[in-house]
Amino acid sequence: MSLSKIQYDSGLVLFSRKIFNDERGSFSELYREDSPLFFLSKKFVQDNFSYSKKGVLRGLHLQQSPHEQGKLITCLQGDIFDVAIDLRKESSTFKKHWVFLLKASQGDTLYIPKGFAHGFCALTDEVLLFYKTTKYYEPSAEIILRWDDEDFGIEWPSLEKKISKKDQEGLLLRDFLGKNN
Repeated sequence: MSLSKIQYDSGLVLFSRKIFNDERGSFSELYREDSPLFFLSKKFVQDNFSYSKKGVLRGLHLQQSPHEQGKLITCLQGDIFDVAIDLRKESSTFKKHWVFLLKASQGDTLYIPKGFAHGFCALTDEVLLFYKTTKYYEPSAEIILRWDDEDFGIEWPSLEKKISKKDQEGLLLRDFLGKNN
């Protein structure tokens, strides 16, 4: 498996897989146990699949302890504006956010450690995401933060957004931090 990677001091890791294209289509490996990708030494226990139309914004989501999830996100079709926010209070990058443009055509995969909020906006007509998690989803541990909270300062793409009621009613960062002190 041929990979390039960029590792950030926050624990975020961006990978680009080699994609083999010909007149029939394309091929790439998503998983290979002996790949450099698995230097992460993480056990993934759940696979998820997401389909989104252009403008769909999902997030910002995280799971609280003891159900915190690390996520390995692979864009299979289309492009997304992907956001990760460090909410680990002991971290030197606490409350900092990172933005990634993940493109299926480039073989992009992003690892987000546990303790991060995550969200994305679909930039193309159809987006397919595949992601693995290090813990099972637990509805009672889910936290949703407001995608448009000014405290984050995220400059989301300027396109008409489609947002679920649940995501529109997320917590502001200050309210989340007040509950979790």
